[in-house]
Amino acid sequence: MAVAYGVGLGLPFIAPLFVVILSAKPSSPPGPKQLLLLVVAVVVSLGVGLLLGPLLQAAAVPALLIITVGLLFSNRVAMLPGKAAVGTLLAMGLTVIPLASSVSPALGSMLISTLVVGIIVAVVGQWLVYPLFPEDDGPVAAPLAPSAVATGWLAWRATLIVLPAFLLTLTNPAAYLPLTIKSILLGREASQVHLREANRELIVSTLLGGFCAIVVWFLLSLAVNLWFYFGWMLLMCLVLACGAYGVIRSRFKPSFWVGTITTMIILLGMAVQDSANGKDVYQAFFVRTALFLVVAIYAAMAMAGLEWWRQRCQDKAELTRNTVR
Repeated sequence: MAVAYGVGLGLPFIAPLFVVILSAKPSSPPGPKQLLLLVVAVVVSLGVGLLLGPLLQAAAVPALLIITVGLLFSNRVAMLPGKAAVGTLLAMGLTVIPLASSVSPALGSMLISTLVVGIIVAVVGQWLVYPLFPEDDGPVAAPLAPSAVATGWLAWRATLIVLPAFLLTLTNPAAYLPLTIKSILLGREASQVHLREANRELIVSTLLGGFCAIVVWFLLSLAVNLWFYFGWMLLMCLVLACGAYGVIRSRFKPSFWVGTITTMIILLGMAVQDSANGKDVYQAFFVRTALFLVVAIYAAMAMAGLEWWRQRCQDKAELTRNTVR
């Protein structure tokens, strides 16, 4: 975060956001070859997104169909073990870049360079820090991939969570772009929780992230300085990471704490941008937090509705099979 703001990177909060996406799960950082492959894959996906921007204006329906199929594919990729970050970056390339380039091709290109540099800064940070804090010795159980049927269902569910926020952002990309980023992260989070946990995790993590952002903002007002910003964010992220890794015991899963951290980073990052551009920070912060909460509530309700519909279809299919027998 300090490097991103120090060099004047456009949308500098993207860099620490990538740190969370790439570093949340305990694993060694990607090597130089893996980083190169990741950057190439991201550049290709972001380039496709740049081409979709003009298509959104010239032929909206075909563009939306392409983006929907791409989101479904990216969500299926994210379900694979160790591919969550790749799927998330691909989803951003298919949504955030077309939205930005529909406003201005220069803005889309700037955002591409921001995302690529953000990834590189995040991975270099991992290289510097990981030797000091490696994983504990001992075998680590590999995560089990869900079945093909479960993967397809979860991918559709995550896609239907992202699409409404994406359509809303089309009405005013400059104002609602963070909403699409949040919906993508919510889709990832929703794929990791069960239905009974959804309401609590998705909504409460959004509220807690907003509260943490408010706390850091008021602490930052004591001394408006990059190093104070860095220090307060480091302290707050350390506290939240204690919950994610079980240092502080709680009933919430790690995904809850990761969702809280990402919400705080986005809200604070946009508040700093608003302040630099002379906008009303508090009004924009309130509106953005309210929209984040609405999206979280929608995600929880969509999960409940889709699960109800799925169970009903399964019951009907079971009844039909029993009747035939």
